[in-house]
Order: sequence, then structure tokens, then C-alpha cells
Amino acid sequence: MTQPAVLEIRSYINSRPMSRMQWTLTVLCFLIVFCDGMDVAIMGFLAPAITGDWGISKPAFGLVMAAAPVGLAIGAIFAGSSSDWFGRRRVLLGSVFAFGVLSLLTALTQSPTEMAVLRFLTGLGLGAAMPNTTTLLSEYVPEQKRSVILAIMFTGFNFGSAIIGFVAAYLLPTFGWHSVLVFGGIVPLALSVILFFVLPESARFMVVRGAPTDRIRNQLAGVTGQDLKAVSAFTLDDERVTAAQPVALLFTPTFIIRTLTLWLCYFMGLLVIYLTTSWLPTMIKDAGMPIETAASVTAMFQLGGTIGAVVVGFAMHRIGSKSAISLSYLLGAVALIVLAFTGLTSVALALIVGIVGFFMSGGQTGLNAYAPGRYPTFARATGVSWMLGVGRLGSILGSSIGGLLLGFGWDFRGIFCALAVPAAIGAAAILLNELHAAPRTQEATR
Repeated sequence: MTQPAVLEIRSYINSRPMSRMQWTLTVLCFLIVFCDGMDVAIMGFLAPAITGDWGISKPAFGLVMAAAPVGLAIGAIFAGSSSDWFGRRRVLLGSVFAFGVLSLLTALTQSPTEMAVLRFLTGLGLGAAMPNTTTLLSEYVPEQKRSVILAIMFTGFNFGSAIIGFVAAYLLPTFGWHSVLVFGGIVPLALSVILFFVLPESARFMVVRGAPTDRIRNQLAGVTGQDLKAVSAFTLDDERVTAAQPVALLFTPTFIIRTLTLWLCYFMGLLVIYLTTSWLPTMIKDAGMPIETAASVTAMFQLGGTIGAVVVGFAMHRIGSKSAISLSYLLGAVALIVLAFTGLTSVALALIVGIVGFFMSGGQTGLNAYAPGRYPTFARATGVSWMLGVGRLGSILGSSIGGLLLGFGWDFRGIFCALAVPAAIGAAAILLNELHAAPRTQEATR
């Protein structure tokens, strides 16, 4: 195929089928998000064992639970958005390596304070991973396939969260909680070695930052598997906005509505997900069930979310992103009420938990796939990372408030009925996201 002298990257990627390297990149991003999911969920599965081992109360352990989400919020805003300046590849490599090492160090802690500090630092590393996998992959896949491919990638988060639950159920009775943290550190360290040799930089980012044409050509040719020697220059057609810096773009009249509603929706979704995954194992154990059962039932939330992510991704392609995501949050609210009245001793508990995960994690994954297309290339990582960072306040609240509510005497039914409210608010927020007509500067949000 003869290439034009000047190649517009977005149109070029959209016009071609997925190459082997583009699928490889999808797998790599899936594995990064898989490690992210493992680490984010790990403390919820370990909380009953650690509180029993150290003899501390549930509210006291809430500090440890909240430490990583605080780090995630800060890491997403600063480390995540830094890739709009330093590159997606460089920030991702540092992020995966950092949270692998810090997870291993967490296994050596001797007190809640030490653990909280290391979980906070781990969160800083984790915070950069999610926005940059989202951004890098969205810039290398055809727009018509983006929602499905990003949804598949984000199943890695749910799958990782579920796998660490089953790993915890296997390792905890024999080897103790330290062994689960060691497992959670070795996997990302091994992945970081693979990423160093294989992970590409974003060609779109290289154009925006004025990289030499030869470097852009080599990078894009390597990813698409095509000979681009005839191309003398590379351009982008989505850079028709002006702002002093990427952060400033988020608050311009064109983008502020979508920015604030994305933040609100992400906050509400994470509030529900984190309170559920962090404290459901403890509530199940307190009801008299074995810790292995508590871990396995909670893992059903993540498995349901894995299936939901793929289904919502296809629904986004068929009925539109806004409709699919808002419907998923709304049905998640209904499922939470059903769960509340089902009760902890019901034989259907695991099934209902899986259904809640299907809708809530499915909608949250859809939101991750939806957000990159709401911003142009030069501010894409910033827009996504600020959504993740500000939205992480919901995960902080969810991780910490569960222990407080239990300490105040709230029961299972009251907590999960209350969680239906933020789920419904998330549905409303995403419906408001497209109040302003999308300008040409942003890519499809169908």
C-alpha cells in the first residue's frame, strides 16, 4: 500500500485492521491493569487475618485500608498526568516496578503505621498505571473498536482482583497473610522486565512533543507492522484547541461539564466498589463463616465485573456509550438493594454479589473506556488521570467508612441499601456528561 508523504496518525490507525503488535499491546496493558487490580483488592482479603494477628479493631485498620487509595489519588493526578510531558512508556515502567517492590516491602511490616505508610507509597505507584494504560492503548487502537478493546483490557482489573481473592483463600490458611503480599509483589516485578523490552511509546504523544520524524516512523511502523519509509511527516487532526497547559483545558467552557460529571460518576462508582470489596469479607466472617468463604464470595464480585466489563463494552458499541454506562449504574443500584434484602446467610449470596459486580464494575470499566475520547491528545492523560485521581476520593471514603459504619452498629442491610444511592447518582452524572455538543477536537463518544 502506497503511503502519502504526510500521514495523519489518527486516520491511519482507524483505517487499518489491528496488527499483531497492537494485540500484544492490548495484552500488556491487560496485564498491567491485572496487577493493579490485585494490589487494589489485596487488603480487603487480608483485613480479617491482619486484624486478628495484630489484635486491632476494624475502625483502626481503616487507616491502612484508606492509605493506598489516598496514594492512588495523588499518584493519578501527578504521576498519571506527568505522562503528557514525559511519555506514556516511561511513566508506566516506573509505576509497575515501584508498586511491585513496595508490595514486597509491605509483607515485612510489623505495625499498622508501617503498613499504612507503605500502602500509601504503593498507591503512588499504582496511581500512574491506570490512566496511562488507558491513554496508551486508546491512542493505538481504531476508534470503532476502542470501547470493546478497552473494556477487554479493563477486565484485567476485575480478573486480578478476583485471582488475588482465590490466591488469598489458598495461601492464608497455610502460609499466612505475608505470603499473599509476596505473591502480589513478584508478579508486577516480573511484568516490569517484559515491559522494558516490549512496551512502545505513543506515536501521537511523540508528534505532540515534536519528536524527530525518524523516531515516530520507527515506532509507528513497529506497532502497525507496515513500511512507512515513504512518509516524510506525521500529523494529528485533533489538536485544534488552545490552552496554556493540559490542566487548563479541563476547565475551559467546552470541557468543564464533561470534566466534572466524569469526576462525579467515577467517585460514586468507586465508593460502592471499594466499600463492598474492602468490608464484605469482614462482614461475612463476622456472620460466622470461614475466612476462605468470605474471600471466595467477595471474589465473585470481581468475576461478575469481568463479565460485565465485556458486555458493557459491546453495549457501548451497539447502543452508545452514555446509554450503556448509565444503564449499568442504574441496574447496579437495583442489584445492591436486592443484595441488602438477600442477607449474608442466603444460599444465593455469591450469585447476587456477582450480579452487583457485573453492573457496578461493568459500568466503571465502561467509564474508563469512555473517558479518553472526551479529551484531545495533548491533554488526554491529564484528563483521564484527573478523573481517576479525584474519583479516587470515593475509594478513600469507601475503604474507610465501612469500618466506621460497622463500628456505629450499621448492619449489612442498612449499608447496602445506602450504597444504592451513589450508584444512582453515578447513572445521572453520566447522562449529564454530554450537555455540550462534542467539538471536532475530540474523538468519537458514540
